Amino acid sequence: MANSPTILALDFDGVICDGLIEYFEVSWHTYCQVWLPDDQTPPDDLASQFYRLRPVIETGWEMPVLVKALVQGIAEEKILQDWNAIAQQILQADNFKPADIGSKLDKCRDEWIATDLDGWLSRHRFYPGVIEKLEATISSSIKLYVVTTKEGRFAQQLLAQQGVELPKEVIFGKEVKRPKYEILQELIQAEKIAPESLWFVEDRLKTLQLVKQQSNLEEVKLFFADWGYNTAVEKVTAKNDPRIRLLSLAQFARDFSDWLVVNG
Repeated sequence: MANSPTILALDFDGVICDGLIEYFEVSWHTYCQVWLPDDQTPPDDLASQFYRLRPVIETGWEMPVLVKALVQGIAEEKILQDWNAIAQQILQADNFKPADIGSKLDKCRDEWIATDLDGWLSRHRFYPGVIEKLEATISSSIKLYVVTTKEGRFAQQLLAQQGVELPKEVIFGKEVKRPKYEILQELIQAEKIAPESLWFVEDRLKTLQLVKQQSNLEEVKLFFADWGYNTAVEKVTAKNDPRIRLLSLAQFARDFSDWLVVNG
């Protein structure tokens, strides 16, 4: 068993960067544009509710819809259990499509960046030790890729602000419009490596489970980032899955051989 990868593929949100504050602010402004509430000041407890429920979000368009669900008073437990159905009901009630909401969210974010870049950057924080790990990986023979549902240009800009200059060719964002497992398959083929030489770190359990279902990715090493946007139940599920390794932030920052040590 190799003690380090040939390719390291990382999710961005919830693995490299914590953008919860930015997510809520841009989602609230997008919600206000779409649903035109009488009061454009968010309720005091709305942000904390949003933060707790961030694990249900897969792609950006869902975030303003989550705000809408919370404003409507839908219970947190119900959202955790049945988010996909709730999101579709909210869209259908107003005859919206995901792309409608997503384009408004991206436009809101673009305008914020254009008018207040420092303010936008300040709403993000990078998890402790992660930037140093990225720099060490880049300076090694390991090939680093970012595979995210965020717009690639946003991820690239945030990394650059931290001094990590990655070419756009190694950042696969929302714009590629392909599931992550397909991107992993393409990386293996393009680099002509054995699947077990690719290590993938993700904080969304459903994404790792989709990778597991692909017969040609059976040997890819899968790591579940326990510091990201996930729930206690998901951590237990990942820990009990023989294909998935539960990874702590402390392990992430250490040598790759430490990643293979069973956590907890």
